[in-house]
This record gives sequence, structure tokens and C-alpha cells, in this order.
Amino acid sequence: MIKWTKIFGWALWASCTFTTEALPATPATNVFEMQSIRVNGKYLRLTRDERVSLGPFPENIFFYFGVNSNFTRSPIRIQCKLEGHDKSWKEGGSGEGIGEMHLAVRFYNDERDLLSEKLFTVNGNSAGWDGTLNGSVLTHRLETLVVPPQVSKLSVIISSAGPPATLGIYAVANLTVLKTSDRSSSRVLLQSPFNRPLHDKTNDQTPPDWTRDGTRPSMAKIVKLGHESATEAFAILDDSLNSHAEWRNTIDSAPRVTPGDQLVIEWDEMFSIGIGDPRVAIYKNLPPGNFTFHVRALDIMGVPTGDEISIAVRVPLPFWKTYWFWGGVFTIIVVLATIIGRYIILHKIRAEMLHLEKQHMLEQERMRIARDIHDDLGARVTQISLVSGMARANPINLEVACENFDQISKMSRDLVTALYETVWVVNPENDNLNELGTYLFQMVKKSCERTPCSCRFYIQDLPREIVVASQTRHNICMAVKEAINNIKKHAGASTIIVKLVFTNLILTISIEDDGCGFQPANIVAGSGLKNLKQRLKDIGGTCRIESRPGQGTTIEMQLKIEPA
Repeated sequence: MIKWTKIFGWALWASCTFTTEALPATPATNVFEMQSIRVNGKYLRLTRDERVSLGPFPENIFFYFGVNSNFTRSPIRIQCKLEGHDKSWKEGGSGEGIGEMHLAVRFYNDERDLLSEKLFTVNGNSAGWDGTLNGSVLTHRLETLVVPPQVSKLSVIISSAGPPATLGIYAVANLTVLKTSDRSSSRVLLQSPFNRPLHDKTNDQTPPDWTRDGTRPSMAKIVKLGHESATEAFAILDDSLNSHAEWRNTIDSAPRVTPGDQLVIEWDEMFSIGIGDPRVAIYKNLPPGNFTFHVRALDIMGVPTGDEISIAVRVPLPFWKTYWFWGGVFTIIVVLATIIGRYIILHKIRAEMLHLEKQHMLEQERMRIARDIHDDLGARVTQISLVSGMARANPINLEVACENFDQISKMSRDLVTALYETVWVVNPENDNLNELGTYLFQMVKKSCERTPCSCRFYIQDLPREIVVASQTRHNICMAVKEAINNIKKHAGASTIIVKLVFTNLILTISIEDDGCGFQPANIVAGSGLKNLKQRLKDIGGTCRIESRPGQGTTIEMQLKIEPA
């Protein structure tokens, strides 16, 4: 029992130890916080894990940021950079101004009224600045001035009284003010108090005839520059927001000048100046791409402290520049090209098939004409020749000869009629609906001339522009002719009514008689009515026959004729 208790205790201790080690450390409070992003007047929702999309064509982009409210350290300088767009870091927020200090020359009258002032400003980092006073290089500067009217005294001021949020350091050494009419002769009016052998003293000592001033004079310092600390200089170490400090020579000891005097001011300087009031960074018209906005902290000397935040942003390409758009366009072009190509190929195939079909129909028409000429016209000519031979063989019997000659005359007329029909069918000028109607009228009228039947023909105006092929015309004519012949032979009719109507591309030919009639179910194979139906079927039409014994017969033929 004791052994198991010890084992359980060791396990519980190990479990507690493991759990304690696995607890995450409390993260340190970040100096900065990203507050919001506004694009084209619209605020975007910030995310931690995703890239924020600014949308296409962002024209006015505002990155709002600030110092965390839990941050209690001394004021810091702020730099920002949009990686992928900016080549270097920018002091403060873009569009919020920059930190700035200056050396100024002020001109007074005898009543100590300020009459004029000339500022020589500095910002950013001086050339050769490395973040320290010992390692940085002094930069020489020379300016010329003309003393304004009514001026009697001048004062030189080194000040951080620029934008309120200015932070940094500005050191001025070897200051000299010369009065000169030309370069050959000059007189020193004012000289830095440190332009003499160095002596031990602290930075708190104020040189004679000079004074500290500003809202926080304590930020006006005396510093030693160079690796050997060989040079003393005036400095403004501004580490306070909304405060400034300055060095200036006293009015009581100010050198006297005369209006119109030529002045030369020379000094050496080094500086690192920024801004510590972060609010917003502004960018305009960002191109498409991926960017990262960074904000970092610097100390008063311009050295990064390591405190930094960043947020990834993206400007998408316009849809017409994206790969999927051009892929879609390419796909559509390929599909359209394929469809057009297939249409062209199918059109050519159909045209070729139509051409072949026309050739085939032409060959069939030629064969039919040749067959008709051989079978019909040839037979008629042969018959005329035989009857003529018989008439010649019986020259004595006048009655028989006259009968033979009458027969020859009739057969000759039938031959001419058949020849006319053949010529009419093959003539391309007759390939229209109007000519078809005219020919059918003439054919029916002539067929009924020598019969006791009276014929009535009803026909509407038929369009000439509707093309009817010769084969179709031939089959329609033969069908109508066969229907008329059947009526003449079998119906015993006294009246034949023929109607020809063309409506909605449907040609309807109706033939009615008042003959004896019959039972359509009793039509036998090989009869003319069977042939009539077959002729209409061959050209894509229909034939309907209605008849009752003693009540006549109606034959209705219909055919759809498409425009060419």
C-alpha cells in the first residue's frame, strides 16, 4: 500500500511539473498599436493572421497607429516604412510633418525690439551620423547675411522650437559671426565660448554671455564631441513632447551692427532629429502588389530600440490583369474559334453535300428526260411511222387511209404536247411557283377541251420569287395529269373543279369531280391513284383521297416549298 502511494505521488509531481513548464510566458506589452486603415474614405477591418486587402486602385491610404496606452517609458522617435514601396524609413507619419530644429540670427534695435529673424533649419540625420556624439562627423556650414534697416544688435539662437513633437539632438560647434566688407578684411563680432583651450567643467555650467531658454531650458546642454572629446559644443537634447529648449547669447552682450553690414556666419554641426507624435502615414495611388507597413521606435539619438509592429497589406490586380481573367478570355477565344471553325467546316460540308445532291438530282433529271424521250417520244414517233406505213400500204381504200391520217395527226399533236412538256420542265426560267400555276392551268384546260366535262380553275396570285425545282415541277404536273386522266376514264363526271392555294409555304392542289365515286379502301396496287400518292411522297408531299359511291371524288395534294 505504501509503495503504490509513493508511485502516485511521484506521478502527480511529474504531472504538475510538466504542466507548469507548458504554460506560455506572458508577452511583453508592445510599444505600438495599429489602430485602423482607411482607403478611399472607407475604414477596413484589421486582421492578425491575414493580409489586409486595400482593393484595386487605392488612391488615398491612411495607416492610423499610435503608442500603446500601457507604455510608460520615455518619449521615443517614430519611423514608418511601407516595404515594397518606400526605399527608406520615414520619420514620424507621412503627411504629419517632420521634426525640425534651427540656428537663428535675430536682429534688435536699441529698445530690444525684435525686428527681423533668419532661420537655418535642420532635420533628419546629418552626414556621417552614427548614433553617437563621439563617432559622428561634424559638418561645416557657412551663410551670409545683410543687416536689415533700423537694427543695432544681433543675437544667435540654437533652438528646438520647431514642430511641437520634435525629438532628437542638435550640436553646434566652432560658431563664428564675422563682419566683412570683402573677404580680405573682416572682424569677429561673436565667437563660440569654447574656441579656447579646454578646462574641466561640467555640462551644467553656462558660459559667460550665454543663457539657456525655452519651455524646458534643462534640455540645453554642453557636450564634448569626437573620439578624444576634443571639441565642446552647444547642444539641444530634446527628449520632451510639446517642449523646447534653446541656447542664445544675452542681449546685454550682443554685438552691435549697422544696417547694411555684410555678415558671414560659420559653424560646424551634427544632428539627428525626428518626431515623436505618431498618428497617421499617408500614401497615394499604390500599384498592385504585396506590401508590409512597419512602425518602429528610435531613441533620442536615432538608434532603433527594437520595438516594432507591422501589418501586411495587398493591392489586388484589376480583374482584367489577372491570370484567371486572361485564362477565361483565352478559353472563350478557343471555344469561339472551335465553334466558328466547326461551323465553317460544317457549312462547307453542307455546301458540298448540297452541291453533290444537286449534281445527283441533275443526273437523275437527265436520266429521266432521256428515259422519257426514249420511252415516250420514241414510242410515239415509232407509232407514227408504223401508222404512216400502214396508210401507204393501203392507198386504194380511201376510208382506211383517212382514218390512218387522222390517227397520225392526233399522235403528232400528242407528240408535240409531250415535247413541249419536256422542254418546259427543263427550262430554268420556269423554276418558280407562278410559272407552275400557269402551266397547270393550261394543261388542265387543254386536257378537258375535247371532253364533255366542264373544267373550273381557281388559283390565287402565286409569288414568282418562290423557287420550285424542275424535278418537283415534273412530279406535280404528272400527278395532276394522272388525276385528270383518272376522272376522264373512270368517274363519268360532268364537272371538274381545280383549286390552287399557297399559304404559309404550303402548296395545296385540290381536284374535285361530281362523278360516280368509289370506296378508297378498294384501291388496288398498280392503279393510277397508287402512283399518284407515290409521286407526292417522292418529293416530300402528301396526297389525300376522299370519295363515296355516287358522291364524287376529292383529291388533295399538299407540299411544303421552302424559300431558296
